[in-house]
Amino acid sequence: MPEQNHGEYIAGLVAKGRAAQAVADRYSQRRVDELTEAVAYALTIPDVALRFGEMLVEESGMGVAAHKQAKMFSKIKGAYAQMKGMPSVGLCATDEKMGMETYARPMGVVGAIAPVTNGEATPVVKALMALKTRNAIIIAPHPKAKNTNWAVTDEIRGVLGKYGAPEDLVQAVDPGHVSIECSQSLMAQADFVIATGGTPMVRQAYSSGSPTIGVGTGNVVCIVDGSTDLDAVADMLARSKSFDNATSCSTENNVIVLESAYDSFVEAVGRHGGCLIKDGSPEKERLVRAIWPETPKNHDLNRQIVAQSAERIAEIAGIDVPAGTSIILVEENGGYGNDYPLTGEKLSPVAALRRARDFEDAVGQTLSILEYQGKGHSIGIHTSDDAKVTYLGERIPVCKVCVNLPQSLSNSGSWNCGFPMSMTLGCGTWGHNSISWNATWKDLLNFTYVARPIPSWQPADEELFSDEVRKAFG
Repeated sequence: MPEQNHGEYIAGLVAKGRAAQAVADRYSQRRVDELTEAVAYALTIPDVALRFGEMLVEESGMGVAAHKQAKMFSKIKGAYAQMKGMPSVGLCATDEKMGMETYARPMGVVGAIAPVTNGEATPVVKALMALKTRNAIIIAPHPKAKNTNWAVTDEIRGVLGKYGAPEDLVQAVDPGHVSIECSQSLMAQADFVIATGGTPMVRQAYSSGSPTIGVGTGNVVCIVDGSTDLDAVADMLARSKSFDNATSCSTENNVIVLESAYDSFVEAVGRHGGCLIKDGSPEKERLVRAIWPETPKNHDLNRQIVAQSAERIAEIAGIDVPAGTSIILVEENGGYGNDYPLTGEKLSPVAALRRARDFEDAVGQTLSILEYQGKGHSIGIHTSDDAKVTYLGERIPVCKVCVNLPQSLSNSGSWNCGFPMSMTLGCGTWGHNSISWNATWKDLLNFTYVARPIPSWQPADEELFSDEVRKAFG
């Protein structure tokens, strides 16, 4: 597509989105809720969800179709469950004491950047967020998910048409126009941007000139102190790390185990489909070279291993693993950073395994890993000691701490924990993000606040300041 036409093409989509949003701007709460319910249901019909899961696996060459179907079930239904019955139109809150009223208002046209790793569920969740808030949305996918994104969006548009709503409330960049330049133009022309994807794209979103929510780099660390059932921990790790072949940036990339529990943990992982690669072994060297074939120091992953099965990665690396291996743990007892690439994100069912003398040592290693990559995102701990959890909550620079949970199946929201269901996980200023929570439909609202006269609430100085402070200043 000629460069001078990128802006024109996106401008056409934005114009159609604005026209559709002008219609939605007059929708009642009942109408909004009718549309979100219909879209959530229609896109989680089992055959429909599986079809899109299979389509994305075929198109991208990544992940597991059945897992993508399950992801659509949980994330779409979860996102809808969170918004069901919640006010998002007009007067949504009243504070009689302070004489305040809050009115929920739409933003306009939202530009959404969707990743290949979750290209099946992300378009639906973001579309639901927009519909709930009476916004129009235009979804720009990763090139390896462009056909799936188009098909998913077309399915949503069909539901809107069936209910007599403007189909252009939900649009996608068509496969023939998908490009970095079109995504950049969308981010520049939209009223608001919600970006989920790689770090370079998210940084472009923040520099687009449009108000933006983006996410940081994932590189989850998980601490195991041995005070809980290690078979249960190994099972959670195996399920989390192998889910959709670890397409999620939320999965465990570094597992730190206290020395006292290390051997027992390794044995437990072996009973749950894990294979251990020893530090200093030829197998470790071959695996590292398979994951980073050119130069590990730039952390440029081999795209042939991303979201592939553990057995396929072993085959690429030329190493033998037992049949049925679902995850690979690689001992890493060296340093951190570019010279030790296993420290970072791997986007595959491969995790670094580290020993720690005690909890203090585990915390120190965690901080060193996060300084290299993943600061702000999330960590996990398996423990029965609440004091350790409190310490992590108070001291570690992350926005989410998962306790005795499978990481990738929890930190983006699940039916078994309280994190909001989301496809966009804020990482706070630690991860160079504008939010520190999981983005939901509430993040796509403007609010108008109305104030009315009330009796003065100004306190006397004696009420406002302590005797000690007032005496200190004479």
